[in-house]
Amino acid sequence: GVNHPDVARSLHSLALLHKAQGKYGEAEPLFQRSLEIYEKSLGVSHPDIAKVLNNFALLYQETARHEEAEVLLKRSLEIYEQFVGSHHPEVANSLHNLAYLYTAQGKFEEAEPLYLRSIHIYET
Repeated sequence: GVNHPDVARSLHSLALLHKAQGKYGEAEPLFQRSLEIYEKSLGVSHPDIAKVLNNFALLYQETARHEEAEVLLKRSLEIYEQFVGSHHPEVANSLHNLAYLYTAQGKFEEAEPLYLRSIHIYET
């Protein structure tokens, strides 16, 4: 059906394809629809949702929509920490992405502890 997680997964993959091609206007509604379907079918907190949020945030970051990217990255991080624990590589990846966003905005003091935490997770 139209609200099945497999539809969301395929929409997410297509969004990533368009994003990779620089077709941001085409990718954005696909990310949004994928997110909506996942939320309806899996609830608002699930690792698949965190993955879409993370990739959607990267689209916003690439198009200089930093505030929107930050909201999505923080939500993705919260979901990953809830489901896989605070020392999982997905958490480290989310921390790195959020730190990178802060770096791009010149928020170096906010970025550094996130990078350090990410490194610590990757090393252990």
